[in-house]
Amino acid sequence: MTRDFRFSVGIHAVKSRIALQDKARRLEDLGFDVLHLPDHLGAPAPFPALTAVAAVTSTVRLGTYVLNAGFYKPALLARDAGAVDLLSDGRLELGLGAGYVREEFEAAELPYPSARQRVDHLEHVTTYLKQHLPSVPILIAGNGDRLLTVAAQRADIIGLTGANPRGIGDPLAERVEFVRAAAGDRFEDLELNLAITAVPSDNSGIPDLRLTRRYAPTLSDEELLAMPAVLSGSPRDIADTLRGYRETYGLTSFTAQESHVETFAKVIAEFR
Repeated sequence: MTRDFRFSVGIHAVKSRIALQDKARRLEDLGFDVLHLPDHLGAPAPFPALTAVAAVTSTVRLGTYVLNAGFYKPALLARDAGAVDLLSDGRLELGLGAGYVREEFEAAELPYPSARQRVDHLEHVTTYLKQHLPSVPILIAGNGDRLLTVAAQRADIIGLTGANPRGIGDPLAERVEFVRAAAGDRFEDLELNLAITAVPSDNSGIPDLRLTRRYAPTLSDEELLAMPAVLSGSPRDIADTLRGYRETYGLTSFTAQESHVETFAKVIAEFR
């Protein structure tokens, strides 16, 4: 059975309660399916912000993209996430990651574990949440083998990056096949998500590569434009590209950035 598309957007600028709630209403009206909050020191705490969003919306789902699992003990996270799910009438989708910013661990006065230890803790947290909050969908985002194995075996939504650390010709296909093998029989139940890093900001059809370049500073513009997370052309062209991603890779979930809202609203309109 072919999955329907779902579109989410990350909210990064929170200036006040009123501004956040106005923005949330508008994004819901534009047709976004999920509103995501990040989890970084120096940014608003995601759970209070999501609770404020829940108070003024009714259909859009609420999520994190993604919580740093290393910041949390499972029982305390389950308590807080469960409260947000309750107060939003069951609209929470909990995104988790292993954490990667050493400076944030140090600022939080927490030890910075090894990569293996961080993924082990992510698996521990995910297992606890699945047992204690079974109705809350869990997204795990990342690119490495061990993290994607945990995601394939434990999560409901797999967040893919489209990065190419191995120099593979089609890195997205390789990662999807890796997830398929790790998931086994549960693969068909998984939702595959791609985080979009660049779209056109005007009628030129040329994407703004500034964000993508921050994550891949050594690549040429040509190499950046070839990345799956970079979308070019008109809204109709982009919609056709996403249809191709569904047919080729099974991707049906796409997360845009806040700066992409105007373009992505037009893309969403192509599907509805």
